[in-house]
This record gives sequence, structure tokens and C-alpha cells, in this order.
Amino acid sequence: MGKWNVKFKMKDNVPNNQHSDFILSMIAMVCSFLVAGIFILLVGQSPVAAYIALFQGAFGSVSSIANTLCKSVPLMFTGIAVAFAMKGGLLNVGAEGQLYIGALASVVLALKLPNLPGFILLPVSILFGCLGGMVWGGIAGFLKAKRGVNEVIVTLMMNYIAILFTSYLVNGPFKAEGMVPQTEVVPTGAAFPKLIPRTQLTVTLFLAILVVILVYLFLQKTSWGYEIRAVGENSSAAEAGGIHITKTTILTMAISGGIAALAGISESLGTYGRFIDNFSPSFGFTGIAIAVLGKGNPFGTIITAILFGAMDAGSMRMNRVAGISASMVNVIQGLVILFIAAPQIYRILLAGRRKS
Repeated sequence: MGKWNVKFKMKDNVPNNQHSDFILSMIAMVCSFLVAGIFILLVGQSPVAAYIALFQGAFGSVSSIANTLCKSVPLMFTGIAVAFAMKGGLLNVGAEGQLYIGALASVVLALKLPNLPGFILLPVSILFGCLGGMVWGGIAGFLKAKRGVNEVIVTLMMNYIAILFTSYLVNGPFKAEGMVPQTEVVPTGAAFPKLIPRTQLTVTLFLAILVVILVYLFLQKTSWGYEIRAVGENSSAAEAGGIHITKTTILTMAISGGIAALAGISESLGTYGRFIDNFSPSFGFTGIAIAVLGKGNPFGTIITAILFGAMDAGSMRMNRVAGISASMVNVIQGLVILFIAAPQIYRILLAGRRKS
């Protein structure tokens, strides 16, 4: 009976703000481009020319679109991973470490079992990589649930452990011949097929979309998903309703870690075909921004990830054609986050003043 009461309260007390959240995100993006345009004017360049070059670099040709989507796929996975944890009231800042663990685990398995047929080797490699990410994320969930250790601190510290540990392995026992710290190329059967010839875009794009759909169905249509959302909304009420908080917390972080691992797997078994030391340009940390901008909505992460991927893909053309540093893209992304966070920061400051 208690669980049904929790469900009733959760539905009644959480209004549907998805439409307003989307409008807020669009306003934030427009404001960020306007402010960045002012910066571009101050350095004596044309913001119109810069943004046209940025758009052409991201969507001006089939190869440009493929490059944009290729850069967006790992961001989709990390964004979904962080958004999933947010639904459970947790902040997973460890997606960077989880994707490194998942990437190396998938590659090592593929290299150890090269004689398996591709239709078995690829799924098994993906599952093994996801398992690595789930274990890495589950450790943080266990410490949070059993010891009360803040998951932000734990996942942040575990990033460094994962990155340095994988770096040691790829510079040592799993290093291929040559100067570059990387593994051998994975067997053909363990590599994701190319989606567009002569580009780096693979079928991981469809895998990312499938994961978004599965996450949505899991959260909205299953009892485990309901329990995760209930804990995220009000853990005290959820516990009173009979939900096991410890189990739910560990499960949430484990699944989030498994999803984040797919970002590394998509790069190692797709884009590069091997594990390369320090291959990630902070996919995990950018995923936090994507989840925040997408308001924790799994489908919102797709749009946001493509936006960030497009800016990254078009930055080089903007630099070459308009003479604007590619770092301006980082400025725009930072401004988007600032404008999204500003209303919440204002409310926190206002509440602090009222209390004082």
C-alpha cells in the first residue's frame, strides 16, 4: 500500500515541465551564440562569417555530417549515462573513467578471442566492456549506499584511477609494437561496420538511439525504473513505501557506468579499431553538460549531443575560413551551460539571502 502512495505522490507533485525546459534550453543556446558573437566582434572578426563557416563545417557535405555524427555518438552515451544517474538523484561525474574501463575491457576480450565468429565476438566484446563500466560505476554506488560517501567525490577520483590504470596497461602488457601507446587492431569481426564508406561513422549511431529508447522504456515502463525515479524524487518517501534504497542506488550507478562504457566501446571498436592511450577528449565531462542541457531527458541528450558534436566538427573550418580560434567552440559550450545554470544559481542565492 505504501508503494502505491509513493507513486501517487510522485505523479501529483512532479509537474510536466518538459516543454518549458526545452524552451529554456533553446533560449540558453541562442543567448550563448549572441554573447560569443560579441566576443568575435571584439577581436575584429565577423560573427556571421564565423557561424556560417561553423555550420558548413558541420553540415556542409555528407562527410561533414558523418563527422558531426561520429563526434556526437560518444557524447550521446555519456550524456545518457549522466542523465540516467540524475533520474535516481545521483550525479555521476565518473563517466570519463567508466568509458576508459569499458573501452579497454572490450578490446582485450576481442584480442583474446580472435577466432570467434563476428556475430558472437562483437556482442560479447560489447557486453564485457559494459560489464567493466558497470563494475566501475557500481563501486561508487556501493560506497554511496553502504558508507554514505558522496558519489561526486568517489566518481571524480575514480576517473584518475581508471585513466592511469588503462594507460599503464596500454603502455605495458597490451602495447602493440611501435612508439604509440596503443593495442593491436581488433579482429575484423569485433569492429563495428562503417555506416558511410570512407568516413569514421559506424553503426554505433543506431546503437546510441537504441540505448536512448531502452533507457526511456526502462525508466517509464518497469518496476525497477519506477523505483529509481521514486528514489530520485524523494528517497525518504520511497523508503517508506518499501523501496530498497541501497539496492536501487547501486543499480542506478552500475547501469549508468555501463552506458558510459559504451562511449569508449564505440570509439575503440568503431572509430579507431583499437584502444589508444588518452583517446577521449573529455567525453565523460562533456556528457555532464549534455545531460544538464537536456534536462535529464534521454531524448534531449540526442539533440544536445548533436549540437555539441556539430560545434566540434565545424570548429576547424571556422578557424580556417573565418580566422576564429577553434577554442571559441569551448567558449560557446561554456556559455550554454552558464545560461542553463544561471536561473538555478539565482534561486539558490535568493534563498540564502532570505534565510539570512
